[in-house]
Amino acid sequence: MSRAVARVMRSRLRTGALKHRPTTRRGLIVNGGGCQGKTETACEVAAAFEQSWLELHEHLNPDAVEGARDLHIPVVYVQTPVTAKPKSTCKAVLDFYGADHNGMDLPALIRAVRRHVHAHGTRAILLDDITRLKLHRRDDQDVFDLLKGFMDMSATLVLIGVDVPGSGLLRGAVEDPSTGEWIMPSRPGGQASQGAETQHQRRFTMVHLGPFPYDTPDDMAAFLRHLKGIEDHIRLFDAFPGMLTTGDMPEYLHDRTAGVVGLLECLIEDAVEAATETGLEKLTIELLEQVEISVERLPGRDATAGEVPALPKQSPTRAKSSRPRNRVFDDQGPPPVTGTHAR
Repeated sequence: MSRAVARVMRSRLRTGALKHRPTTRRGLIVNGGGCQGKTETACEVAAAFEQSWLELHEHLNPDAVEGARDLHIPVVYVQTPVTAKPKSTCKAVLDFYGADHNGMDLPALIRAVRRHVHAHGTRAILLDDITRLKLHRRDDQDVFDLLKGFMDMSATLVLIGVDVPGSGLLRGAVEDPSTGEWIMPSRPGGQASQGAETQHQRRFTMVHLGPFPYDTPDDMAAFLRHLKGIEDHIRLFDAFPGMLTTGDMPEYLHDRTAGVVGLLECLIEDAVEAATETGLEKLTIELLEQVEISVERLPGRDATAGEVPALPKQSPTRAKSSRPRNRVFDDQGPPPVTGTHAR
């Protein structure tokens, strides 16, 4: 799934960046559950695109005005604020550029974002945790004005969020059965027409990231490859090849985490720490049974927006250290009295 998302996103970013006509770039939605690796996947693809785009233009903005300061920022990444509104989201984008936004209303904020996108040669805008934006009123147009405004900036808009179809952000959008794209009408609740005017409507391709399945040989092989990648980066004294990929370990790890990559990462990190503390210096099922999965290492997650996944049933408790205490600096007291004077 991650490779499929990366393939679609690379194609969409390149196609949008190479367009010179002032037409709306098709957007991309990366949808999935909490801790599924959506942000990491999108950011890796965007970073690779930015590097290639900078090298293509020798790190200079190809659209810069002669004699003006040339600060080239091909990709903008913004995490939607936890208490998100369209205005605060625009301000977060302007903060990325280091721009002033005091006293601006929403239309002025969108215009300011448009100016900076053009001035810095931005080709892609990534809005993470987009489902934090809520529709507070039935006919609230602010969110739709924000999305449509961003898509008119000659940059590819990438939305990343949990359950985007169910969030209401695409309310009134319809899916084109021939392309699989979501067509966002000019007004929420409207129907996408079949005429030439649909060229002015906003189109999104939606790609999904979910947990690792474990039903078919191909599913198992994909999960094993992921475990092998983790295993290669574990630094324990008694670690051995196949520590996570042989025996009952793969099935156990999938059962414990339900195939969610974020939960798997949390479990492995805490288990490595436990293996170091206890002196075991390797990962075993017995050790993992004593480690409880915790999402405390995932700060900034909004549970109300579905960004924290439901944890599988946890019965074990954290292992207590079995390593003997170091007694080198213990005060042993005076030596015992011996001889005839001893009582």
